[in-house]
Amino acid sequence: MRRLTFFIACLGFSSSNLCAAPISFIEAWQMVQQDNHSLAAQRANVERYQHLQNASSAKNWPSITLGANYTRLDNDITLSGQQIVDSSGQSISIPASVASSELGAIISSLGNLTSTITEQDVFSSSIRAIWPIFTGGRISAAQQAAESKKMQAQSELAMEVQARFEDLSKYYFSVLLAQDVLNTRQLVVQGLTRHYHNAIKLEQQGQIAHVERLQAQAALDRANVEHNKARNNLKIAQSALTQILNQVVNVEPGDSLFTNANLPPLTAFVDQTLANYPGLSILDAKEQQARSLIKAEQGKYYPNVYLYGDYSLYEDDSLASQLKPDWLVGIGVSIPLIDNSGRSDNVAAAQSAVKQVRHKKAQAKQDLNVLVQKTYYQAEQAQQEVQGLASSIELAQENLTLHQKAFAQGVSTSTDVVDAELNLASVKTQRAAAKYNYVIALSRLLALSNEMDSFAQYQSTPAITAH
Repeated sequence: MRRLTFFIACLGFSSSNLCAAPISFIEAWQMVQQDNHSLAAQRANVERYQHLQNASSAKNWPSITLGANYTRLDNDITLSGQQIVDSSGQSISIPASVASSELGAIISSLGNLTSTITEQDVFSSSIRAIWPIFTGGRISAAQQAAESKKMQAQSELAMEVQARFEDLSKYYFSVLLAQDVLNTRQLVVQGLTRHYHNAIKLEQQGQIAHVERLQAQAALDRANVEHNKARNNLKIAQSALTQILNQVVNVEPGDSLFTNANLPPLTAFVDQTLANYPGLSILDAKEQQARSLIKAEQGKYYPNVYLYGDYSLYEDDSLASQLKPDWLVGIGVSIPLIDNSGRSDNVAAAQSAVKQVRHKKAQAKQDLNVLVQKTYYQAEQAQQEVQGLASSIELAQENLTLHQKAFAQGVSTSTDVVDAELNLASVKTQRAAAKYNYVIALSRLLALSNEMDSFAQYQSTPAITAH
């Protein structure tokens, strides 16, 4: 009957749309994991923070730069012998016996000599290296923060996976519910059509009044309206499922609504949820980020110790360049005395952030406990409703059969038959809705406890109930 209903639903679409082969819920879930854009966006976010974490590991290595400088001075830098004498603060006296000689003339001329230390245009190039060897723990704090941000991104991806699993279960099984409702409405139309034809014959034979034939006709017309509404609801549900699966042809679910005879104990779902729910992992990552911030701010109280070096690659041909060494290495220490970043308040703010996250985590655990219990009881209620309605369907079917026979014998009214037919349809629809509610509650329980892979096991062991 479901395949016939689906065929009719396919005919309701335009001729350009085709119906794909039936797919199971597990196959649909695999399609969502492969093609869903929101999941792809979260995966890209994880990749982003993975790269940022990799980048933070580079802080342990030295930075090496190649630099070049060009400088233009207002004049050449020169130095004369007289300037050397004047800067020494001492006067040089030449004895008369020497001053009159050729050596004296040479010594006197030295004071008038001028040497160019560097020309007006200065160009130099060198390789510089700085290697921090102690930063008060700020580098490790930054690396821990980068790691916790990646963990947060991974947990956000897991949250998105759970949300998409719940969404798919709603879209997928709403199509099955709509199919069951349409099947029920078809049976009502078929039953009321037979009843209407019987009413015409009985009216012609004078066994029933004209008003009863009108009642049968009105009931059939209302049933056709409800049937068309159910068919449109199926189209809408199927279109939504097709869109969420990113398909261009209409998707037909191949599974059925189901319930299970028994569920694992409530404590098992609660324990699994508190242990594996990714939302709690997000809060753990935020707490780690706050702790890293505390460590980074506390590191501002400690000195920075670093190694440095410089090697000249190119120098101009000047006296200054000749006097300058080709390379140098050293160790440096930077001690903060007065810091204007408010490090003490920043530490206090980070400590408050840790407290905030802890309280949020405690509240989240309470909320999760309540949510799991509520969802579990909803599943149990739907389970009991499905089981309890089995006898109601049997009773409604028997009641309809009796009224149909009684109407044919003229001892029952058309209203009785119509009411019996609609009552049977109502109970069937209620039972299908209870199955749907059970599956939705089950999928939420499995999503919260991160046990989505076990959904197929529940499908493979449905409860045996009468239809």
